[in-house]
Parts: sequence; structure tokens; C-alpha cells
Amino acid sequence: MKVKMILPALTEATSPFWRPIKYSLFPPLGLATLAAYLGDDAEVEIQDEHVETLNLNDTPDLVVIQVYITSAHRAYRLADRYRSRGAYVALGGLHVTSLPGEAAAHADTIFVGPGEDTWPKFLADFRRGCPDRVYRSQVRTLAGLPPIRRDLIKRQLYLVPNSIVVSRGCPHVCDFCYKEAFFEGGRSFYTQTVDAALAEIERLPGRHLYFLDDHLFGDRRFASALFDGMRGMGRLWQAAGTVNAVLAPDLLERAVDAGLRSLFVGFETLNPANLVEQRKYQNMRRDYAAAIHRLHDLGVMINGSFVFGMDGDDESVFARTVEWAIAQGIETATFHILTPYPSTGLYNRIAHEGRITVQDWDLYDTRHAVFQPARMSAAQLEGGYHWAYREFYRWNSILKGASAHGDLVAGARHFAYSAGWKKFEPLWDLVIRAKRAGAMLPVLETILSEFGRRSSSGSSEKEGGVARDASDRVA
Repeated sequence: MKVKMILPALTEATSPFWRPIKYSLFPPLGLATLAAYLGDDAEVEIQDEHVETLNLNDTPDLVVIQVYITSAHRAYRLADRYRSRGAYVALGGLHVTSLPGEAAAHADTIFVGPGEDTWPKFLADFRRGCPDRVYRSQVRTLAGLPPIRRDLIKRQLYLVPNSIVVSRGCPHVCDFCYKEAFFEGGRSFYTQTVDAALAEIERLPGRHLYFLDDHLFGDRRFASALFDGMRGMGRLWQAAGTVNAVLAPDLLERAVDAGLRSLFVGFETLNPANLVEQRKYQNMRRDYAAAIHRLHDLGVMINGSFVFGMDGDDESVFARTVEWAIAQGIETATFHILTPYPSTGLYNRIAHEGRITVQDWDLYDTRHAVFQPARMSAAQLEGGYHWAYREFYRWNSILKGASAHGDLVAGARHFAYSAGWKKFEPLWDLVIRAKRAGAMLPVLETILSEFGRRSSSGSSEKEGGVARDASDRVA
């Protein structure tokens, strides 16, 4: 049986003139995980359109396509093409779960929700010649998950080939979150066993890892045991966490001793009323500045996430947010326009209010205003979003952010990472076109190793980015 698995390119990643490095960061782990369930009789290929041109002249028996909202139209065209040529097409992913009726028109089978329980059942049915049209996830567990088929991943095409996921979902229920609908009907957050997670980490070559979990710190008992188990591996790693998790006693220290060097933190808004509106209660009554100082004191770089367009935002939100982020010494920032994804609480509320103005899924990319904001125009929201990126990554802003650390070494690290990430995009573009993104990994590892050196107010000495009292991992 010939099986082809496809990750179609997101609309914003298909420009022939510009390929930002973020679209060449991570391989399609979800598809590689599903491939692990296929037997020895299957000839499997994974193609990621973000990093390679798709071969559409092949003749697979089964085509599996992972669908995100801004790749939906492309995914449907691919599905229709393969179905017209006799292939059996299965669609799954966040967008399929949000709008199953839309996706079903382009597929022989669709998957609603996670696939750990439904995918093996489908394969058994498919081999018997009687697959169902719809498979809905009922059982939420990662027990017995086979090792990911990393041999199918073209490592050289990615800056971060060692991405890993050891949990599913998130314990929080934010109103705008796309993934909450994905886990509807069962547990919305669950983890692997610690031993299984450590075994997967051991299988990865090199030093660097990136945990793609929505909230690696979400189960504190699991996270603590995982970090303790990682001590001694000599890894460098990056992950995502909440302000609440950063401020939790002892947990961050365990992560740093295990090799944490960079954390994506969802600050989202500086307005408490917006946090209530979006049900982001985990950020309520939390001292953002204390969390930032805590991370920096432990030698951890911050990628801060901010969302514009909530009902409490007016035109002043852009300057206030950027000025605050620079003054806090946040190394990199990711800005988003609030986007009401289908089936989320946010979408339902705004649609009920008659404020949805765009139904073209290609524009649901967090860079376009697809609804009418409460206190500014859509044009003002889009203009402010673009201004925020330009302002935060101006040379003068990078220098101000670096100087906020009050330490020459920490400031130099800040400058090197922030400038290297955003100011050298033309160089990244050349590297990507040459299909050499993986060759830049040693540069990333070197910079992250330097972030492992704690400031003078940190709690322990570091040498060469590795804790002397606990062999660590860095990401």
C-alpha cells in the first residue's frame, strides 16, 4: 500500500518573493506520528509544502492531508485532485474538526478531534475495505503511542528538526483558542508517561530540542518529573509556558537545570478587562514584570506573545504594548491580530453580535482584521499591528531592549538574538531557498548556550551554558 501524507503550505508562506524562516522551523510531527501506526507493508512518504515542491504526479493508494484554516483551500484542491485520480483521501486537523461539513465535501474520510484512537481503527477498516466516512475521537490517551517515524522527516530542510510533543492540549480554556474545539467531547489536556517522553528525547540526535506542547508546564507533577529526568542529558531546549507557571515556586528552576533556555510566554494583553473577556484567567492578578525578571535572572530568553483587537483595545494599545515590551527587555515579540476562528467561543460571540466581516479562510492568519473591532476601525487595527512589528524590531528599539538588562553580557545576547532573528531575514531567505536551514542549527545552539549563563542575581553559577551541579539540556 502506497501512502502519501501532505502538509499543505499556509497561504502566507507561499510568496515566491519571501520565505520567512518561521515556515521552515518545524517538521510535520503530527503526520510522522500517524505514520508510525502503518505496518511494514506500507510505502510511506511525507511532503511538507512549506519546504519542498509537492510531487503531484504520483499514484498513492491513500492520501492523508493535515488541514489548518489558512491552508484549507489549498488542502481541498489537493484532495479533489487526488480523488479524481482514484486515490482514497482522508482529511484531519484543526480546521476539519471546526468545520467537518465543509471538509467532508472534499474527502472520503474525515477525522474529528485527535487521531490517536481513531487513526488505528480507520487503518483496520481501510484494509478490510469498509472505512467509515467520519471518525470522531472518543478516547484521550497517549498510552502505547509508537515511536514517531522521524526517518520520514527531511531533517536538513528545518532549522529545528528535533521538535517534540509530550502532551496534548492545554488545561486552560481561553475564549479565542482554536484548539479548545479540537478536544471537545473528551479530556482537553493529557500527557505521555514520563518514561515514554524521556525515551523519545533519548532517540533524538544532537543537543537542541523544541517542545511544541501548548503548555509544557500544564501538569506540574508531570513537568517536574520530566525535568528531573532530563538532567544529565546536556540538552538545550525551548518551550511555551504561562506567566502563572513561571511564577510557580521551584518549577522554573527545575526546567532551567534541565536545559531550558527560551520560553514563549502568552502575555497577550496588558489590560485586565481583556483577560476577563477572553477567559484567560491564568494571567489574572499576575505580576508580568516579576515573571520577566525571574526568567532573565535564570538565564532564560523570552518570546512574548501579544494580541491586538480585544474589545478593551483602542488605538493607544500598540504604542503602550511595544514600549512596555522594550522596557522589560523582552528579546523577541510575536504580535497577532485577534482572530475569531470557527467554533471558538470568540467566533460565536462576535458572529452573534454581527461583527464578522470576512469569511475567506485565507485571511484568518492573525495578520488581517476579519471582524469589526469595538473601539477602532479594521484598517486602524491592521495598521497598528504592522507598526508594532516595525517599531519593536527597529535598530534603536533593539538597542533599548538590550540596555534594559543592565548587564553588558545579557544585553549583547539580547542584541544578537533579536537582530539575528528579524534583521537578517534576507539571509534566512537565501538559506531556505538553498535548502540549508538545518545547517544554521549550530548558530542557534551557540546563542542559546550563552543564554544559559545566569545573571548575577541568578541562583547558581553556570559554565558554558551547562549547570555544573546538574547536567542539563538546553533548548
